[in-house]
Amino acid sequence: MAIFEDFMKLDIRVGTIIEVKEFEKAKRPAYQLKIDLGPEIGIKKSSAQITEIYKPIDLIGKQILAVVNLQPRQIANFMSEILVLGIYSNNGVVLITPDKKVQNGDKLG
Repeated sequence: MAIFEDFMKLDIRVGTIIEVKEFEKAKRPAYQLKIDLGPEIGIKKSSAQITEIYKPIDLIGKQILAVVNLQPRQIANFMSEILVLGIYSNNGVVLITPDKKVQNGDKLG
């Protein structure tokens, strides 16, 4: 089991999706996202397998939660810098989002 201190090592922040592209070289359907995480962290890239529920137009401007302090991961020809958080549902992955608008870069507390 993980202990509370393990959880506290994760830096989970709010960001706004500013760009979405189809990730054609991914093994499973995915999007390449650019996410604005505020002035402290900046704009980061992520690969997200969220195509079952979301269309690109639905994602632009959407605030999400992401882990920003994991090691980057090479996925095909793309470097994913952060991990966008979602819930595996019967219909596909549902993004975890704040229920009210907050500042990009705000930290999960």
